Amino acid sequence: MKVVMAPIEMIAWFDIPGMPRPIRFRHDGNVVKVEMISRISEEGPVIKQTKIYDCQSEIHGQMRQFQLKYEVSTCRWFLWKV
Repeated sequence: MKVVMAPIEMIAWFDIPGMPRPIRFRHDGNVVKVEMISRISEEGPVIKQTKIYDCQSEIHGQMRQFQLKYEVSTCRWFLWKV
C-alpha cells in the first residue's frame, strides 16, 4: 500500500466506551462508504495515541483495501494508506 496521509471528512459513530467506528468519508470530492473493518490497532504514546483501521470498500467498481488513521488527541481522521 502507498502512504497518502491525507486529511479527510469523516462520519463515525462512537460506542458507549468511546471507541470510534468509521461509517463513510469524503476524499477529493468522492464519498466512500466503509464496508468492512478487518482490524483495529493502536499505536503511539498516550499523548499522541492513534487508532489504525484496516478497511475494505468498493471504489470505482473494485474492492480496495485502505487504512484510516484517527488521532485521539485532536479528533482528526486521515486516509493513511491506499
